[in-house]
Amino acid sequence: MAALAYYLFVWPLSHLPLWILYRFSDLLYFLLISIFPYRKKVIDTNLKGAYPEKSAQEIKTLRHQFYRHFSDLVVEGVKNLSISKSGLLKRMAVSNPEVMEHLFAQGKSVILVSGHYNNWEWMITSQALLFKHQAMGIGMPMSSTFWDKKVNTQRERFGMKVIHSKNYKTEIAAMNDAPIAILTLGDQSPGDARKSYWMNFLNRPTAVLFGSELMANEFDFAVVFFAIHKIKRGYYSIELKQITNQPKSLNWGEITEQHTQLLEAEINAHPEQWLWSHKRWKRDLPADLDQLKKEQHEKFNQRFRSV
Repeated sequence: MAALAYYLFVWPLSHLPLWILYRFSDLLYFLLISIFPYRKKVIDTNLKGAYPEKSAQEIKTLRHQFYRHFSDLVVEGVKNLSISKSGLLKRMAVSNPEVMEHLFAQGKSVILVSGHYNNWEWMITSQALLFKHQAMGIGMPMSSTFWDKKVNTQRERFGMKVIHSKNYKTEIAAMNDAPIAILTLGDQSPGDARKSYWMNFLNRPTAVLFGSELMANEFDFAVVFFAIHKIKRGYYSIELKQITNQPKSLNWGEITEQHTQLLEAEINAHPEQWLWSHKRWKRDLPADLDQLKKEQHEKFNQRFRSV
């Protein structure tokens, strides 16, 4: 069934011009606000938790704005399967590429971190075209083997290398010291509350993935936050903010705090452009949080800061 849907519907659609695909987006938006309110309860719960001061009408307006943006992301995701190199470069531009150029000149590998904000799929596919570093992306396999293979094959067609989170060490070691840039999305819900970094995010205690900070310290990689700004429909600008090029000079948690706070600032500036439909706050706050943080801090220092 998955293969049938792909070859008869999704793949042919991806070859249509974007201006036609945006008509499908307009239709999808109408359906979402009128007939099929996709994940309405999840979206409203997330929005109310993040912005408790907003009225019911303001929350509804934000949800509709999210549906408008989400509808465009759906068709842009379809287009991502076949969009050309020139098409991507026309629509994805870096405002300050010198940040990555300087790190490449130093032979410094990088963790590129952000979240599900604006068109992260186009960022994944275009990364190898935008920066000199070998592009790598870490993720978990999709539930459908067919879709996982198809989507990742298309993501990799311009030079990106998608790797599994369980074998990233092997893949990094195989690069033979060539500068790499590993893309991570730090706003995914962690699988284990007790292995997460807990901090305040969007007005509530949140379990945050610690992987970016862990990799940075393990391999001495620089950490750069990337913000994707929507210029207009189908056009994005990427802004880079270096967090550190010496991760071992920072205390436990500083990298995670900084990249999460930077993402939060972007979300608050344009809330409709974040993925409110995913269940971000699934983990319960540990009752012994203070003790857990103390243990995590000690283990981190023993591993990375002991002389």
